[in-house]
Amino acid sequence: MFNLPIGLRTKVAILSLFLLCLPWLGYQYVWEMEKYLRHGQEKTLEGTTQALATALHERPKLFDKQASFLSQVKKGRDLYAYPLTGPIHLDGKLGEWASNRHRAVTYGPDHQLFKADDGKPLNVSFTHMVGKYAGYLYGYFEVTDPKVIYRGTNSLRIDNNDHLAIATLAPDGQFRRYIVATIRDGWISAFELPADPRRSQPVTPEVRIQGKWLKTDKGYNIELRIPLEMVGSKLGFAIVDVNDRKKRNVEAIVGTSATDDVTKLGTVLVPSPEIESIIKGMSHNSSRIWVVDRHGRVLAKSGDIYSSTNVWAQTATEQTPDTFWGHFKQQVLHPLYYRILTTPPKHFVDSLKDSTVLEGSHIRKALAGQFGSTWRLTPDGKAVILAAASPIWIDDTVMGVVIAEETTHGIRTLRNKALEKLFNVILTIMSMGTLALFFFASSISSRIRKLRDDAEQAIDSQGRIRKAIVGSKVRDEIGDLSRSFASIVGRLSQYTHYLENMSSRLGHELRTPVAVVRSSLEHLNSQDLPPQHQKYVDRAHEGVSRLNMILNNMSEATRLEEALTDAEVDNFPLSKVISGCMQGYQMTYANQVFELEIDKDPMTMRGVPEYIAQLMDKLIANAIEFSQNDTPIKVSLKAKGKQALLSVSNQGPSLPANMGEQIFESMVSVRAQKAQDKPHLGLGLYIARLITDFHKGSIRAENLMQDGQAAGVVIHILLPLEAQ
Repeated sequence: MFNLPIGLRTKVAILSLFLLCLPWLGYQYVWEMEKYLRHGQEKTLEGTTQALATALHERPKLFDKQASFLSQVKKGRDLYAYPLTGPIHLDGKLGEWASNRHRAVTYGPDHQLFKADDGKPLNVSFTHMVGKYAGYLYGYFEVTDPKVIYRGTNSLRIDNNDHLAIATLAPDGQFRRYIVATIRDGWISAFELPADPRRSQPVTPEVRIQGKWLKTDKGYNIELRIPLEMVGSKLGFAIVDVNDRKKRNVEAIVGTSATDDVTKLGTVLVPSPEIESIIKGMSHNSSRIWVVDRHGRVLAKSGDIYSSTNVWAQTATEQTPDTFWGHFKQQVLHPLYYRILTTPPKHFVDSLKDSTVLEGSHIRKALAGQFGSTWRLTPDGKAVILAAASPIWIDDTVMGVVIAEETTHGIRTLRNKALEKLFNVILTIMSMGTLALFFFASSISSRIRKLRDDAEQAIDSQGRIRKAIVGSKVRDEIGDLSRSFASIVGRLSQYTHYLENMSSRLGHELRTPVAVVRSSLEHLNSQDLPPQHQKYVDRAHEGVSRLNMILNNMSEATRLEEALTDAEVDNFPLSKVISGCMQGYQMTYANQVFELEIDKDPMTMRGVPEYIAQLMDKLIANAIEFSQNDTPIKVSLKAKGKQALLSVSNQGPSLPANMGEQIFESMVSVRAQKAQDKPHLGLGLYIARLITDFHKGSIRAENLMQDGQAAGVVIHILLPLEAQ
């Protein structure tokens, strides 16, 4: 795993990510605010339904016509007149009922009222529904009857053929019966029967009932309309089937309810125009208002849930200013924000749009005499609808419920507006804070990098002080550190200067006592001493010689450093100097084998050839000293681009670990600590490094590898060449 360095600016940038907690906290706060807004909307809507319910309290005439006093309603028997969008063209083709056909009820054996022969199957059935438009009750009957028997042309009877029986408890409280029959396809003939069910004569034509009889492949269709002023709260329809043209006996009767007894009649509920006028008169079109009876059947409806103009929607409306900031928010920020936020949809699926029967927990709670509310999600999941319900009381009895519905679009828009403003503020604060932290971190890191660079430039790779560090004047921790570094480097510079001059001072101070000792020993040698005393004088004389050699070596390094500062440089052929040196070594060290590999190119460089020769002396002396017997010393000189590579290698002991650069320091030696014939202070390679540095080159030592094992040492020197 890689340990990648992480800068101060990167760390500050990572720490600044905690600023992202601000939008999260703001988002959570606005969500809590939305909860309270929803609670407020819920209470407001409950207040709306309570006000509407108060206007409908204790008004029984608004409900008795709609059969709201029934303990229960039965589908098929108790009819509902669905609101129609327009008048029905009475042609018997049923085309204008297509949008409402799914609401029709099919009447068959379960709705059989009479059957002459129970052993025979029932051959008649019909599909039926009623609707209301502009003071008329419309209805259609799609009858399945294999054998249609029309009324006789000259017959006075109207009940011994296929016909439609109608019975109602009229608004004036009278029980009235009607028959719709015809002698052929076309315009129907309607007749009113006596109120006594036992009588079928005399009959009176009823022209207010209009419609069309149309024969079909499976039977016939009847499409008719009746003025609402003829229809009371109770209503029943029945299809009477006659199959024998001669006997004309009634075979079966299938209907919504019995038509010969007023107590057995079903009911019909017609949406109340009076209740609708009350709702609209109170100007509550900002919500969709429903009024249902105790059975959940819709008595009135007003308003549109899609185009709400309530207080929430009005508050959320805000015009975008025509400014640069307004355009920037609209074109840049809003698309970014609404990747998180949701825009209230303009179009969504409303499953209750054309409902005629409503149910739900809020309605059940209102029917129990309490205020109720509920939230529901539309089938497509795009909108949330709030519904509140309040009971309508008549004589301590709940006779109906007022229901108000609103979407949460207004609140969601308010929430989005709040989040937009909050995000704008947070984005500004985060941007400014991040930039401030970034510049602050950049300032600190630049000062630290400058201090690092000053520290690296103050000391070279050999540990010598090259330049002083100037302490910072800023009064902070980094400034204190800079001043501390400057003080440390200053003290190290003094100490290093002392060490560098110590050899010359020591050599100068030791030469006088060495000369005194040598002269004294020479004086003793001039006298005749006993043999047992002479050996001590000889040993002292040998020690003085060794000490004198050490002083000469120390002086050599010191003199070379002083000479390099005033040396005059010139261009010279490097290969010629190296070749000449090697010829001298082959003559000097006759018993040593040298292997040479020198390019023929002159390899012109700028410097002092005498110093290069002195460099070669030190390298060859070092190689001969450490090489094994009967092994060659290899010397190569090759041009590598704008540099010359000089390599000297020998087989023998290898370098200890981490000594590749330290071996070129002053007073550093890797020789074994044992008695040696000659003193060694480790100055040879130190002088080689001084000469290399003077010629702007580099020197390094490494182990010579053979078969994966160290078998000696090779020293590489890179020297810059002059352009030809």
